[in-house]
Amino acid sequence: MNDTAAFREHLFSAEDGLTLYAREYGSHRDNMLPVICLAGLTRNCRDFDPLARLLANDGVRPRHVFTLDYRGRGKSGYDPDWRNYNIMKEARDVSTALTVLGIERCVFIGTSRGGLVTMMLAGMRPGAIAAAIFNDIGPVIEGAGLARIRTQLRKQPRPGDAAEAVALQKQAHGKQFPALSEEDWTRQVRAIYRNEKNQLVPDYDPKLLKTLEAIDFSQPLPTYWQQWRGLDRVPMMILRGETSDVLSSASVEEMQADRVAPTEVVTAEGQGHPPLLETGKLPKHIAAFLARVDRGS
Repeated sequence: MNDTAAFREHLFSAEDGLTLYAREYGSHRDNMLPVICLAGLTRNCRDFDPLARLLANDGVRPRHVFTLDYRGRGKSGYDPDWRNYNIMKEARDVSTALTVLGIERCVFIGTSRGGLVTMMLAGMRPGAIAAAIFNDIGPVIEGAGLARIRTQLRKQPRPGDAAEAVALQKQAHGKQFPALSEEDWTRQVRAIYRNEKNQLVPDYDPKLLKTLEAIDFSQPLPTYWQQWRGLDRVPMMILRGETSDVLSSASVEEMQADRVAPTEVVTAEGQGHPPLLETGKLPKHIAAFLARVDRGS
């Protein structure tokens, strides 16, 4: 799964000159929308590698797929000012990526923070969003789930090797993800960590955590309903982890209200926040949704 023959790598500059990184799987297909994948808060494009390979190598409808590293994650440059790790700046970076990669219109797959970035793009570059898949994220973020994430990242230990890393991930997240296999956990660890001087370290700028420290959980968290409503005419799939503490089932119901475009809801059984998109029946759901969007386009 780590070979680079399956994708092409791109380095390009953000508006402020910071180096950004993207991967490209497959190639352009007439009458088929490309897909661009946006990861969660501390995550990177490797989260989408298994799904991107499945979609790009589909025997019936091989698809053009792009995955991005935000600034401060993966192979993108670290920002000297941690305050630039915010969803508006990241949305502008994605907009730059669309221009550089020659993507005029596509389907966005946004996991967690990636969904918030997609919502920002709805106001910034609405014509680019042909459809969207929101992976365990919505206009309302449950405070308990976000507080849990902050606590876990604060206390995240440094594993000695891959086996220990898998054990630590199971210990931290096993109750939320009973459906994951040993292979799933191993794949997850490969996406989270990089090897630095024979030491596994989380693959993001540590200063990114300052954005979480700045949150006052005694106050209501901001909501994104205005941005969400900007996507009312965009075909949508909402994926929710069965045990998620970030996206509530009540929020999912409200997200479907008064929408003009078709909206499909899928529950990832035995998974929490966020579901692994390459597992179980999720790839089939995603591929079928993409095919329906193609036909509608």
